[in-house]
Amino acid sequence: MPAIFEKMSLVRPRSLTAALSLLTSDPTLTPIAGCTDVYVGLHFGTMPHKRFIDLWRLKELHGISVDRDVLRIGATTTYAEIIASKLVQKRVPMLAAAAGEVGGAQIQNRGTLGGNVANASPAGDTLPVLAAAGARVVLRSHAGTRTVPFDAFYTGYRTSVRKPEELITAIEIPRIDGRQWWRKVGTRRAQAISKIMMAAVRGKDVRIAIGSVAPTVVLAKQAAAVLSRGGAIAEARAALLAEIAPIDDIRSTGAYRAAVAGNLLEEFWTVTK
Repeated sequence: MPAIFEKMSLVRPRSLTAALSLLTSDPTLTPIAGCTDVYVGLHFGTMPHKRFIDLWRLKELHGISVDRDVLRIGATTTYAEIIASKLVQKRVPMLAAAAGEVGGAQIQNRGTLGGNVANASPAGDTLPVLAAAGARVVLRSHAGTRTVPFDAFYTGYRTSVRKPEELITAIEIPRIDGRQWWRKVGTRRAQAISKIMMAAVRGKDVRIAIGSVAPTVVLAKQAAAVLSRGGAIAEARAALLAEIAPIDDIRSTGAYRAAVAGNLLEEFWTVTK
């Protein structure tokens, strides 16, 4: 049953400082921006939150830049802006590729990187990329700013270390050395939630991250370690399967996801020689 909007409230601060003050005084406020997931929850009546704070117009949370060789993407930067960004195309092409497979043009023009991170779905298209890229999540509250490594951000299914009074203000991505690779497997390449996806980097060290195979995005450290030391792909595949826990759901089966995860690992290793 659709949500009853009369029972909900919305505040629209005009600055980041004002937004943080509101969150300090009322931590029950739920941050929103593009609302591409929020509207789905409202339509089906599954959205538990009733009070919202709109961040869409806050310039402090927007934009793409490089500072001291670190790519910084503001939380409310849209997928369309990521796809079009020369900085992203040059430094993190796998992120541009992932953004290009998020929904259709409507979603790409409204959906934000910060929203995808905050939503904390293991099927979030950009999350494996950020994990493989060694990204950092910048959190800010009225008390100050802290930066959390992406692989330490999630604590469980749709949960994270973000406190109620904090906002995700940006994602930071250090320079990536090595060849980047991204692949999404779904009913369709876009406008469909993934059955499984993988992002990886092959350089001096190997980094491999997978989505839709566990309660959170998985940084497959053991499989990456096998490949980094020159181990056989069969050994790496076995290590990978021990690191993931795919389940049966409406989109796929655990057995299918496990088989495809191994296939994607082999494909990554073959095409990045």
